[in-house]
Amino acid sequence: MKNKVKGFRTENNITQTELAEELGVSRQTIFAIETSMYVPSTVLALKIAKIFKKKVEDIFELEKND
Repeated sequence: MKNKVKGFRTENNITQTELAEELGVSRQTIFAIETSMYVPSTVLALKIAKIFKKKVEDIFELEKND
């Protein structure tokens, strides 16, 4: 699964730590999501979308092999 979390985060001048605190997860979780090493739960994906005021599908995209 591809995602645009890092792009939206940097666009909004939010650090990984700040985003992590707002979501109630670790900074390492944000890093793992941004580098596609971790696929967030539906709830976490919805929270991320809400923070950036975007639809989930604007941030997360399935790849052909998903």
